[in-house]
Amino acid sequence: MPEILVLYYSRGGSVARLARQVARGVGEVPGMAARLRTVPPVAPVTETASPPVPAEGAPYVERQDLAECAGLLLGSPTRFGNMAAPLKHFIDGLGAEWASGTLVGKPAGVFTSTSTMHGGQESTLLSMLLPLLHHGCVVAGIPFTEAALNTTRSGGTPYGASHVAGLQDDPQPSDEESMLARALGRRIAALAARLSAP
Repeated sequence: MPEILVLYYSRGGSVARLARQVARGVGEVPGMAARLRTVPPVAPVTETASPPVPAEGAPYVERQDLAECAGLLLGSPTRFGNMAAPLKHFIDGLGAEWASGTLVGKPAGVFTSTSTMHGGQESTLLSMLLPLLHHGCVVAGIPFTEAALNTTRSGGTPYGASHVAGLQDDPQPSDEESMLARALGRRIAALAARLSAP
């Protein structure tokens, strides 16, 4: 069964929960499945390596996951209007995949979480789309035909799914945020199914 790689970094849990909603949406497309993966944290002191398997949550991504996926969804918290360093560090190491065209022609989308409504969601989503364009992905967002995009009072943008965690860092997406995250997952999975059809 073709799989969509849902690859994310999450520190407080918001992006991880949004990733699960995105994965649910992928699974709603007949014949498609989600493969949840995360990236290890990075730190200024690098003498101690991260454990080979995370203590909880999704396993760490491997390069083979990129080769095997039919599509890609990237998720990251916002860091000053940009993706978090662990995800950027992973993407920066994909020179061989770029050179060999591992992701060329695969549909891709992005999702994020911020503490505040104006915490840089859209710029973060756009920053995550840039390397996907360089890798030759077919990028897609959420069209305004999704009714929740017109009514949401928290997260959700045409650039990708998003969540406003608030100052108390509530990791649970709202109903509309969840709905839009599932819509993004369905969209990328449906595109992957169409692109891979004979």
